Amino acid sequence: MAQPIPLELPPQDARAELRRRLEEAPVAYAEALLDSYEMLQQMHAQGVFEMLRGALGAKDRMVEAVAGAASSDEAVRAMRNGIILTKMLGAINPEVLQCIAGAAGETLGCYDKPIIEPPGLFSLLSQFRHKELRRSIALINRFLEKLGEQMHRRSKDQGSS
Repeated sequence: MAQPIPLELPPQDARAELRRRLEEAPVAYAEALLDSYEMLQQMHAQGVFEMLRGALGAKDRMVEAVAGAASSDEAVRAMRNGIILTKMLGAINPEVLQCIAGAAGETLGCYDKPIIEPPGLFSLLSQFRHKELRRSIALINRFLEKLGEQMHRRSKDQGSS
């Protein structure tokens, strides 16, 4: 019958392996180590470590202050408004928003304080001949109509609650 082949591995010293890797590290990672030392020195010179020690020492007071500020009515409204604004911006076609930004830049972007003299009645009426003006007025009218519908719907919902 076949005899098993004995396998004897020499015992490995984990500390010796770590010591060997540590001795080789400065050679293999010299540039990274030098950059790290330089960054640590800059952080020390700027007082970053003192600030972190202070923050860690006052963590309970900091947590209380942040929690108090976050639970205020203003903070809650700001967070809700931020979410709503994000959804609103996500719903707008980027090409339309680009047109709005371009029009705002062409209208207001070249002045420190835009000074627009009010046009006369006949000048104002003659501007209605331009298709672009009528198109933008129709867009504004549609927006105002939808805004009115939303406000009416909200007031009805709050009235029935």
